[in-house]
Amino acid sequence: MQILKNTLAAIGLVCVSGLFIFSMQKAPADENATSDANLGKEKPLINDYNVYALEMPEGLNFAGELVPIENPDIYERMDKELLVNTYWQSNGLLMFKRAQKYFPIIEPILKKNGVPDDFKYLAVIESGLVQTAKSPAGASGVWQIMKATGRENGLEINTNVDERYNLEKATEVACDYLKKAKDNLGSWTAAAAAYNAGNAGVSRRFKEQGVSDYYDLLLGEETGRYVFRIVALKEILSHPDKYGFNFNKTDLYKQVPTNSVEVDTAVTNFAQFAKRFGINYKILKLHNPWLRENHLNNKSRKLYKIEIPKEGYYNTKP
Repeated sequence: MQILKNTLAAIGLVCVSGLFIFSMQKAPADENATSDANLGKEKPLINDYNVYALEMPEGLNFAGELVPIENPDIYERMDKELLVNTYWQSNGLLMFKRAQKYFPIIEPILKKNGVPDDFKYLAVIESGLVQTAKSPAGASGVWQIMKATGRENGLEINTNVDERYNLEKATEVACDYLKKAKDNLGSWTAAAAAYNAGNAGVSRRFKEQGVSDYYDLLLGEETGRYVFRIVALKEILSHPDKYGFNFNKTDLYKQVPTNSVEVDTAVTNFAQFAKRFGINYKILKLHNPWLRENHLNNKSRKLYKIEIPKEGYYNTKP
């Protein structure tokens, strides 16, 4: 451990809140300059990396509801999330890449259900747009839905099939939850907070503290940061150049087009099933993460739609 500390100190690598920042270091002395005249002389500081304070954007809002940054407390909390997410560059770039792949699926479902487009950024902070994400508490999928919530909203969840990993169906469930939360709590901002803390939890805090606005609530760390994180990701992902993210459209991830194959019987072996369509088991699972085992029980003869990628996108071996 001491060796590691000495090494980090030597190269000037500092870890701050999960971010590695290169600090300015003195250039090493020329090994060939051994005369007394050169002893003790230092070369100029070399600045290889710059970190800048961020200008607070005007008109920050969530779903058209303004963030009251004129309040010093709100300003600081918003500034923190903008800084943290701007300078976590690797994660930020991944969000740009994945958004290109998954937003085209999420956006029309939000629109169809009358849910503001800004809620796609809620999915970003929930899962990082990772389809197979699972929390220690058991929330799963892009929308991080708990088992009870999923089942209450009609999703099939068992060891064989878990539709929380079906992005289209999970987005529908999220929309239903958010609309009910908005009707109950009065604003989309409060509905977003309720997605993290629950309808009852947010409603109870409003009553206990005698307020009706999310930004007036005293909350725990996670829910207190929740909406600020969503707004920060919305701002950054909407203005990549402004926040120093450089990429070409070809650098972004894309959805591979698929055809739906309807199945209303049991499937005894998905590895063999996949080969019938010129793909392997891994590719089948990538496009159908809701299939949790190598077989499908389907005793009820339910109709499932299994997505099969179109030819020419994968170079798979038999």
